[in-house]
Amino acid sequence: MKYLYRLYQLLIAAPLMIIITIITALVTILGCLLGDGHFWGFYPARLWSKLTCHLFLLPVEVIGRENIDKDTSYVFVANHQGAFDIFLVFGFLNHQFRWMMKKSLEKIPFVGTACKTAKHIFVDQSSPKAIRETLGDAGKILQGGTSVVVFPEGTRTRTGKMGRFRKGGFLLADHLRLPVVPVTLDGPFQVLPRTRGVWFVHWHPLRMTIHKPILPTEQGKNDIDLLARTSYDIIHNSLPDYMK
Repeated sequence: MKYLYRLYQLLIAAPLMIIITIITALVTILGCLLGDGHFWGFYPARLWSKLTCHLFLLPVEVIGRENIDKDTSYVFVANHQGAFDIFLVFGFLNHQFRWMMKKSLEKIPFVGTACKTAKHIFVDQSSPKAIRETLGDAGKILQGGTSVVVFPEGTRTRTGKMGRFRKGGFLLADHLRLPVVPVTLDGPFQVLPRTRGVWFVHWHPLRMTIHKPILPTEQGKNDIDLLARTSYDIIHNSLPDYMK
């Protein structure tokens, strides 16, 4: 079965994914430039992500959608297991959002331009002034139920276990007084970990657990530290024992 699955990927899934990725990027760019950026900046990529999971025959389970409200803006923070985190969250969170991502990702052909046009939030950490401008730009986007998704680890895990959380997403939540929603991702590490390269997907179920929002209390460093610690503990405690 393993080699049949690989043959299927080579002949069907991978070629189709490349085609729909290019189409999705072009549709997003044109839609945002000519029409409603709120719609075209989200729904084509959501469909692309769902199709990718289905193309690779990966079952998906989502727990906790009842914990969030579609009309509320949140800062979603998730552990970063692998490349399929993107497809799992984008395809199945069912909530309008934009990514907070490294500025260097703007350079990816097609995808970088599509993300910029869709108004995903590129983080510029080159100076305090640039950080303040990033926060200001984010405040204009994160309104009326549009949220942001952040990977606080900053990079994919190499071992399956969680790394240290950086404070950028929690700084944004503190600055805009938005509730933080921890999200536990389980399965993307087995499907396509960074330690195995990017040649073949490994079949494994994907699961996303959406936890209850953490409401802001104070404002400032203490609140940022508390949000980061609490979110880390909630996500960590929901992972299988072998990933703790």
